[in-house]
Amino acid sequence: MNILVIGHKGMLGSDLMIRFTMAGHDVTGLDIDELDITSREACRDAVRDAGPDAVVNAAAYTNVDGCESDREGCFAVNAQGIGNIALACRDRGIRVVHFSTDYVFDGRKSAPYVEDDPCAPLNVYGESKLEGERLLLETTDNALLIRTSWLYGRRGKNFVRTILEKTAVTDHLDVVDDQVGCPTYSWDLTGAVNLLLEGGHRGIFHVTNRGSVSWYDFARKILEMAGKTGVSVSPVPTERFPRPAVRPRNSVLSGRKFLETTGKTLRFWHLALAEYLSHTACYAADPKVAKH
Repeated sequence: MNILVIGHKGMLGSDLMIRFTMAGHDVTGLDIDELDITSREACRDAVRDAGPDAVVNAAAYTNVDGCESDREGCFAVNAQGIGNIALACRDRGIRVVHFSTDYVFDGRKSAPYVEDDPCAPLNVYGESKLEGERLLLETTDNALLIRTSWLYGRRGKNFVRTILEKTAVTDHLDVVDDQVGCPTYSWDLTGAVNLLLEGGHRGIFHVTNRGSVSWYDFARKILEMAGKTGVSVSPVPTERFPRPAVRPRNSVLSGRKFLETTGKTLRFWHLALAEYLSHTACYAADPKVAKH
């Protein structure tokens, strides 16, 4: 399969490039310095020139708090951008794979969210991603939309890296314990993406590592697995850390549809975290080490 990955230099995009190559696909990538997805003409030309069988969009405006003060820029990338990509692909019969978020939900449900639960985002980021979903699914029926949550990986900012970096300057952390979600390793997510893409699946799927945890317990497990025994963690309510963007209290996504469709599940989040931490240690020692 000939696959074009948009946003190939980012955390998810870089792992997608490796995963698709390992699976035997012909892969090319474009990033922000090579393609302006907010331009309909640029997207049309890029898709025409690449001639792919599938376009996988891993580009996004992911600064959740920054979106609150830059609604226009946020919507230009997360909504208009995927609309442009979908239009360019529809005209050529090309499959589109796009990623969305647990933040399209309000977090008030007491059980894991399934794909057809009503969406009610609490912040601008979630609103922009929901609008992107709408534009994608209204533009083409040849689309695979994957919602995921609490993503971390080898590149870019993420919660795991932030926790470990803070241990260099403090021996005590306060972490919120009233927000619950599914930590997801980007490498594991790419395996699920490849499985769904090769299987010809379409529609909306929730894909995360198995199990759920609060940010507080996630932080404790990170420190435990990283051997940071000299750092203590205290649970605190969300109100102790007021931020521009409101976060949902329950971000747990159900993976039942993915299981029923593929017969597969992702591994439990703590097993994925252990592998990520071991790989991170190798990269820190030698940036040229390629563990995947």
